[in-house]
Amino acid sequence: MSTQLGNAAKKITTRTVVDMKQNGEKISMLTAYDFTMARLIDQAGVDVILVGDSAANVMAGHETTLPITLDQMIYHTQCVVRAVERALVVADMPFMAYQVTSKEALINAGRIMKETGAHCVKLEGGRHIADTVKKIVDAGIPVMGHLGLTPQSIYKFGTYKVRAKEEEEARELIEDAKLLEEAGCFAVVLEKIPSKLAKQVTESLHIPTIGIGAGVHCDGQVLVMHDMLGLNREFNPRFVRRYADLHTVIDEAVGAYVKDVKDKKFPGPQEQYD
Repeated sequence: MSTQLGNAAKKITTRTVVDMKQNGEKISMLTAYDFTMARLIDQAGVDVILVGDSAANVMAGHETTLPITLDQMIYHTQCVVRAVERALVVADMPFMAYQVTSKEALINAGRIMKETGAHCVKLEGGRHIADTVKKIVDAGIPVMGHLGLTPQSIYKFGTYKVRAKEEEEARELIEDAKLLEEAGCFAVVLEKIPSKLAKQVTESLHIPTIGIGAGVHCDGQVLVMHDMLGLNREFNPRFVRRYADLHTVIDEAVGAYVKDVKDKKFPGPQEQYD
């Protein structure tokens, strides 16, 4: 049910989401990539909007997130920020925007913040990017981390299967989460890891965890908007719950429109000008 929060509602900040963990309040997070959908989910009361590099998949039709560029991410984030009045807006830093050097990463993070008005950026990875995270945070840019299945490393993993099921990888993930917290991350996404491990990580950190395929024990949850609204029928992972079937709604609406045009029933008298 929409809460229609609007201007009077208290804005969500990075401090807010940390406080939500401390107060035991779950954090809701969804992706958005354009003005119209961002406005809808912001008004419906979502806490955090992620302008994800998943735009490469759902908006551009790429097989992976790797092809999307920094300029394209900036464009999508600009569109979202213009729509949002309450939610915290997180912008994904795309592949190769932060992996080369910490200096280049800081410059690119700065571009995102200055050119979009986003509130923070998100980076994938653990110990290998901890120094980069610290450099960005020290410059005054909040950072959200991302561990577990990190889609930008899909060719390294070679699979989208659950990560950190083995003891050694699980131990490394816990260590990485603590390193990201020490580096200054205000939150960390945990993607597609065992629920028991996500519980361990969540309990070991002072900052909130946001799960996607990581079970109920995380401090919050995130889904790709196109998945939870049933716009995408081809992607059916176990962790997605469909809250609507907009694929069918749109298919039927467009079909009805086409039929009315063909049958000369649209436009009718009420849709014409004298």
